[in-house]
Amino acid sequence: MNTCRVALMGCVTSSRVTLKSLLAMPLPLRVAGLITRRSSTFNTDYEDLAPLAIARDIPVLFVEDAATDAQQAQWLHLHKIDLLFCVGWSHLLGEQLLRAAPLGTVGFHPAALPANRGRHPLIWALALGLTETASTFFLMDSGADSGPLLDQVRLPILAQDDAASLYARMLEVMPSQIFKVANGLCHRTLIPQDQDESLASHWRKRSAADGRIDWRMSAINIHNLVRALTRPYPGAEFVHHQGTTKVWRTEVQVWTDRRCEPGKVLAVQAGQITVKCGDDALKLLDHELTELPIPGDYL
Repeated sequence: MNTCRVALMGCVTSSRVTLKSLLAMPLPLRVAGLITRRSSTFNTDYEDLAPLAIARDIPVLFVEDAATDAQQAQWLHLHKIDLLFCVGWSHLLGEQLLRAAPLGTVGFHPAALPANRGRHPLIWALALGLTETASTFFLMDSGADSGPLLDQVRLPILAQDDAASLYARMLEVMPSQIFKVANGLCHRTLIPQDQDESLASHWRKRSAADGRIDWRMSAINIHNLVRALTRPYPGAEFVHHQGTTKVWRTEVQVWTDRRCEPGKVLAVQAGQITVKCGDDALKLLDHELTELPIPGDYL
């Protein structure tokens, strides 16, 4: 077959994994374009991909120089792109851009589509205490994560997982999926499978209020919230005195004495604080309290 010219649109760590995976593929696939950002104030895992592309003589388009879908689609046409991967991009693509590559635009979603479409899938999966997620590649359409499925690998969410470790394990399974998807689409041997709309569900965009700890919550729910929002994310927090305090790592403690009110400090040892919750208790292993409370105080 003729050379299959592939481009990537992305600017985060999963985008880098995608670019390096595509670069490692043999001919007839050729990486022939990168659409990216020079910087980002809203991607916590932003990465500058331009140096890697430039070192391989791959044309680069910065969206700061071409902000519209029409401009970006025209650029893809100019470079005769057959297949576009969109991984680690923060907004929906318009019809012109979706149709720019004849073989389609491949999207990535770290959830088990058709369930759990929408925003912040890894955070919500951890915060809700789910035990499984997935790494999913699909053909993008005008909806949000609604296009036909190309490949999906299920991933267990381990009890010790937090946002960083779950993301890292997701990145480990992506290269083999990218090879399968790119190879299958370029050779026209991979048949997309429509999503079952009866199984679809959606997660909303999280707000700052979703990261607020209320000690009346159960210890396991607060623990899940903390591990969902730990670094590189903004962190869960609780109101303390006139401000808020971040919590980065916790451990659930069994506590059967129902006479203690939520928020009461039960123990302080080596900088770690045990706090009564709605049920059970939580040990704050990594936090930003500069002045430690004493047992009997309230947070």
